[in-house]
Amino acid sequence: MRRSAILFAAIATLGFSAMVPHAAVADDASKLQELTTLDDTKIWQGVGRLNLGKTGFCTGTLISPDLVLTAAHCLFDAKSGARIDDAGIEFLAGWRAGRAAAYRGVRQSVVHSDYIYKGRDDVERVGSDIALIQLDQPIRHPSIKPFETGHKARRGQQLQVVSYAKDRSTAPSIQETCHVLAKDPGVYVTSCDVDFGASGAPVFVIEDGKARIMSVVSAKAEWNTRKVSLTVGVEHRLSELLDQMERSDGVFTRATPANRLSFKSGLQPSGARFVKP
Repeated sequence: MRRSAILFAAIATLGFSAMVPHAAVADDASKLQELTTLDDTKIWQGVGRLNLGKTGFCTGTLISPDLVLTAAHCLFDAKSGARIDDAGIEFLAGWRAGRAAAYRGVRQSVVHSDYIYKGRDDVERVGSDIALIQLDQPIRHPSIKPFETGHKARRGQQLQVVSYAKDRSTAPSIQETCHVLAKDPGVYVTSCDVDFGASGAPVFVIEDGKARIMSVVSAKAEWNTRKVSLTVGVEHRLSELLDQMERSDGVFTRATPANRLSFKSGLQPSGARFVKP
């Protein structure tokens, strides 16, 4: 397989160790801040926690009244490799301090057609590690607004990420400043701080005062001893997922399918899904 012109990597024990051109962007990422009050969370209530049966949780984001974007590997049992039953998944919009702004079950879920679960450390599937969930009922509360999607990002682009994770599962946290460090086709290497449970978390580009989702968190990793995250670009992949849902039940408007994806940089991440002990 031909290596990416942007990145190449050597496998490391806990993630990956990679080299990039000397023009790599300096990192001035901010620290995670827990969103503990209603005022803190009011514009982010479309981000929620996905409870996955009894096995753990991920982060998901409302992109329409009844559609939630997340990572594909979240929908698989880490031990058996089997798909988690949709009936065992619950979306808790704006989950904070033991309460959610809305609770919803799941009608159906689809993963990207290129994605095959082979364990959380399967680097070849990072580029298609994205999934779409249809809720059993739309969320039409005026305080819970879906986010726009599809923005591309350049190297050096400033980002924000909102996520739940291990040791901060009871409230979302925001990192207001992180950056794109490098790009591979369909995949971004970022300085965003993630941990187990943050898989599927939305990575935002803020323009004209509006947050738009440009990618979702797939994995955490190490790069030259520093912690980074691998995120999957939303552009094109969302059309593929909507197309799959249309073929499932005929509800959605047909969209142009995405091109097949591959991840060629040789990065070896550790999965970012949190599984309870």
